[in-house]
Amino acid sequence: MSVALLPLAVFAASQIGTPGPANLALMATGARFGLRAALPFVAGVALGKQLIIWPVGFGLMELAETAPAVFTTLKYVSAAYIIWLAWKVANLRLGGRDTKATVPGFAAGLVVHPLNPKAWAMIVGSFTAFVGPDTSALTATATIAAVLLACQLVMHPLWTLGGQAIASTVAGTRAEPYLMWTLAALTVASVLFVLFLGGS
Repeated sequence: MSVALLPLAVFAASQIGTPGPANLALMATGARFGLRAALPFVAGVALGKQLIIWPVGFGLMELAETAPAVFTTLKYVSAAYIIWLAWKVANLRLGGRDTKATVPGFAAGLVVHPLNPKAWAMIVGSFTAFVGPDTSALTATATIAAVLLACQLVMHPLWTLGGQAIASTVAGTRAEPYLMWTLAALTVASVLFVLFLGGS
């Protein structure tokens, strides 16, 4: 097999199943609005990763080598955006009804992964670690796209459902602000890890 399918699947599951900006955004959305209302957002988040996978598979990494400053700038801009989202999560309160609050939709979910440094690192790692040198770009890209999407379709709803379950137990309690600040801190930590320790 030109793509190491089983190791890729294990890697994908470990990355997609662990805390990161996307999963914490899903959890916060599930906590605030519930899984059913958040499903369009969940679908957008899952499909948004495809917006990175296919360009990377068909030569974006070559462009990164010729114009590294552009990609470095994008990386830090994306990190700043995720940290801003973390600030919003920190100040989000699950209890009560905010009539001005609207459920983030499909389009909002679609941009989460393109602005997520962890997603970029995961995808680049998938291509560099599990694809044989003789593999066509189409085969490699389609395989990685399918494996990552399959993992997302299982794990993203679980993170959203987890947020809904948490909300049912802590909403309106003294623990609520501490929980939201913890989630925000984990989001920032995951971004900083990728920026300074986890590669591109």
